[in-house]
Amino acid sequence: MRMEGASNIVLVGPMGAGKSVVGALLARRLGLAFVDVDAAVEAEAGMRIAGLFRSEGEAAFRARESALLDRCLAGTGQVVATGGGAVLSAPNRERLRGRGLVAWLQADPGLQLRRLEGCRDRPLLDGADRLARLQALAAERDPLYREVADIAIDTRALDPEGVAEALAVRAAGRWRAASAEAAP
Repeated sequence: MRMEGASNIVLVGPMGAGKSVVGALLARRLGLAFVDVDAAVEAEAGMRIAGLFRSEGEAAFRARESALLDRCLAGTGQVVATGGGAVLSAPNRERLRGRGLVAWLQADPGLQLRRLEGCRDRPLLDGADRLARLQALAAERDPLYREVADIAIDTRALDPEGVAEALAVRAAGRWRAASAEAAP
């Protein structure tokens, strides 16, 4: 598929929204490359994100994430799944807006909690009250997701295939609109 008006499709949203799973499905559906920024950071660092948080701290992790995101978004024809906190950096938000069609996969804190129930390797969820932590993260990050998003998809009532399908349909419409605007 040739993308018009956007060089990449970039997925943003909170942990548990399905960015990695949906991104892989969408890339396969559209015949595009898939890049999972968190997985790429882990591969490059040779350790899991939780280990990076413990050994280097969150600020060092965010610097790695920003550098890798910048390199990824320099490419074209990709579906890129970002980490949930990638939007915290103003330069990252600028890159996202300038180098791709940004889709915000929405998931409320209750849904995130259910999806992440057995997950113990999320450093930002360490602590007793995981729901309160997810609510605090949503309060901080949702305005930033909204700021960069071209498209928003509510994932509550859809399985990953349904989210990928809805996103493919919405993205196709955006590409046509971008092409039509560029035509004389």
